[in-house]
Amino acid sequence: MPEIVYDNLPDGLLTALTYGSSPAEHPDWQHGSPELCLSVNSTNVIWAHAVGFLAEQLRGTCPFSYGSTINFGERIVPESEMTAFCVFAPLVLDRDDYLGIDVGIPGHEGHDVLNIQGMYPLHEVERQFINEYGREALWKSDGEPTNVLRRPAI
Repeated sequence: MPEIVYDNLPDGLLTALTYGSSPAEHPDWQHGSPELCLSVNSTNVIWAHAVGFLAEQLRGTCPFSYGSTINFGERIVPESEMTAFCVFAPLVLDRDDYLGIDVGIPGHEGHDVLNIQGMYPLHEVERQFINEYGREALWKSDGEPTNVLRRPAI
């Protein structure tokens, strides 16, 4: 899946957006189809490619709904111990900029709506914790979600 990658946007972060997963269909997508957004404190573009890979492999089968976790199955990049992602609101976009984006052609508005879903790298223990207790319990910790070298938050 192609991705658009921004280096140092916002300051110090690598930000990537997928494009191409939203034309797929899924029964859970009642208010728009997802594209994915990742923002991490890293210069390693493999992070962006990993999110593009997941968008391609899971398009139409994964709802990419808030709180969903996705096991990457191995280290996402060699220098980080993280092996999974959690889906939630994008870190670097305002609500009006990531929900209900109408990309339909004039006269066909409302038929092609997309929502940009944030992807947050996780340690396996965090993925398991979210699956058991929900993302809110983990999000209350003081962890830095963009730090891909951080220790597990639990």
